[in-house]
Amino acid sequence: MHTHSYSRKDIGTLGEKVAAEYLRRLGFMIMAQNVVRKSGEIDLIARKGDIFHFVEVKTVSCVDFPRANVENYGPALNLHVHKIRNVVRTSQWYLANIGWKGEWQVDGALVWLRERDGMARVRYLPQIA
Repeated sequence: MHTHSYSRKDIGTLGEKVAAEYLRRLGFMIMAQNVVRKSGEIDLIARKGDIFHFVEVKTVSCVDFPRANVENYGPALNLHVHKIRNVVRTSQWYLANIGWKGEWQVDGALVWLRERDGMARVRYLPQIA
């Protein structure tokens, strides 16, 4: 699967699917995807044990995966404070709506999709807020 012809929206959607599968393999249960509210959107809502995880997924298409330092350029550059604040606000609404009084956190998932074959690399970032 070549991703170089995908739109930004397609890349984002594929990245969220990849991140959800990655989290499932780590033992998370995916509770919801793309929860939208006036205050913002939550890409993935997952639960592991007694903790809810609200995951902001950032995806980029790349020619090759980054080598040693993933901070040179990558999806983390798109994890803006304003966006994270909106995820926190929307997470609070979601938790109040379901009556959850337990632990929760906002996490990040960075996804790189290699253009030539669609292979993915994921970096999970717990507690970004």
